[in-house]
Amino acid sequence: MVAPRACAVGRNECADGVSTSSLELPGLTARLDRLVYHHGGMSLPPDKPHAFVYFITVRNGSDRVVTLLGRKWVIDHADGTRLVVEGDKIVGETPRLAPGEQFSYNSYHVTATDARAQGSFHGADEFGARIHVILPPFDLVIPPESTES
Repeated sequence: MVAPRACAVGRNECADGVSTSSLELPGLTARLDRLVYHHGGMSLPPDKPHAFVYFITVRNGSDRVVTLLGRKWVIDHADGTRLVVEGDKIVGETPRLAPGEQFSYNSYHVTATDARAQGSFHGADEFGARIHVILPPFDLVIPPESTES
């Protein structure tokens, strides 16, 4: 069994705001599988006509059962604004992942500008230890032809 390591990036938090009271569990990974861009349409607000649908997979390659309890996203927009979204559950679920299992889902973000997104998922392992996994940052880039409206 590999011992989890604490995240230790300044002021008792990881770069994305995960508290150091949570452990980054070796083998627990999160990845962006696919990013799909949509422009305009009746379902998008006029001030945010660009939608990015992202497909994420969290895989438990550790030797422990983990339960994912929530998530935190930090989205930095090209205009200097920052959106922080955090809460319980992941698309309404609290996935329980045995070693070797994975959880995949999709969600979306609407924007007026290019942006950079980063996220993390938090939960607990079978022993009650608080754990997290960080999703590497990814860019939401509006295609040039979409800005010529």
